[in-house]
Amino acid sequence: MPVWMWILFIIWLAAIPVGVFAFVHASLQRADAFTAVGKLTKPAWMGITGVSALLLILMQQGPFSIIWIAPLVAVLVYLLDVRPKVREIQGKSW
Repeated sequence: MPVWMWILFIIWLAAIPVGVFAFVHASLQRADAFTAVGKLTKPAWMGITGVSALLLILMQQGPFSIIWIAPLVAVLVYLLDVRPKVREIQGKSW
């Protein structure tokens, strides 16, 4: 197997726990914090991160199917854009 396929495989494996973490984090936050920072509602982000985590887990072809990148992008948007703002408004450290 070529090196680039191994790299994609490792990224895919790492994306699974990241997706689960994003879903758990979204579920533990206050609902009003999401709208207070001007983001989608808590149920919307729980749906996005939950479906994304599920898709990442269920991808049988793993990295050999490029489809897993879309759920990874959705999870990363939550973690890099929404999560810091929600944490800031709630004064939480994680």
